[in-house]
Amino acid sequence: MSVAKPAVSVLGLGMMGSALAAAFLKAGHPVTVWNRTAAKTGPLVAQGAEPAADVAGAVGASELLVLCLTTNDNVRGILEPVAGSLRGLTIANLTNGTPAQGRELAAWAAGHGARYLDGGIMASPQMIAGPDAYVFYSGDPKAFEEYEGTFGALGGARYVGEDAGRAALYDFALLIGMYGMGIGTMHAFALAKAAGIPAKDLADPLREWLNAMALFITDEAEALDTGEHLTDVSSLAVNQAALPNLLNTLSDEGIPTEFFQPLERLINRAVEEGYGADGLTRLPDLLTPRR
Repeated sequence: MSVAKPAVSVLGLGMMGSALAAAFLKAGHPVTVWNRTAAKTGPLVAQGAEPAADVAGAVGASELLVLCLTTNDNVRGILEPVAGSLRGLTIANLTNGTPAQGRELAAWAAGHGARYLDGGIMASPQMIAGPDAYVFYSGDPKAFEEYEGTFGALGGARYVGEDAGRAALYDFALLIGMYGMGIGTMHAFALAKAAGIPAKDLADPLREWLNAMALFITDEAEALDTGEHLTDVSSLAVNQAALPNLLNTLSDEGIPTEFFQPLERLINRAVEEGYGADGLTRLPDLLTPRR
């Protein structure tokens, strides 16, 4: 005999919220959907979802509420009018927000008798439920344990701690890495374009190089955790000597160098402070506030 899967109410049906709701439906969960613009419920209703006329209807339909709104300010504004109905429910807030906002919402939810999980989605809407999608969760550990299987409909479910702000911290740490890689990639294509090289000619070697460099991330993490920064790969002194050539090449092709100037200043500072023999893993120490 099959066991009924938990009902889920999804509030917020932008591109990501709609993808979440569709994934829960595909996994066999009863799904209720709500959106401020009611017309957005149509495609999901066609797939089997129940539309809620208002937030109260969505809250009353399921013990698990999954929110995916524009900002965390929207979350509080939408739930405040129905706060008296939240007792005993679990809120999984997958809205983009800061760690501080996650902690504030967790405290607010607890004050109304609800369990709270904050989430950081590491996927595009098209990736949801696929093999490479996963979501960080932090907050109430019992709530995560109870609904871990349900969250599996979206992709991997990674619990990162009871501190409700931790998922957002992981989320932004990964996004910072992504944006750094992305803007570096755009500069690489800009340099190629300025020199008359088609982007498609650069794409494969660039991807291969970035993939090869990504293999060092685990070793770099170990160096950071152990404080062992000496390197036989590429020291800060070597990078200090080489970086001006990169900046000059960009300038020669008319490409702004503002993105790399902070890196140059940071490397110069590290060498001046006596860390020239260390690798790039020394730099996070210089970026981290000294308490």
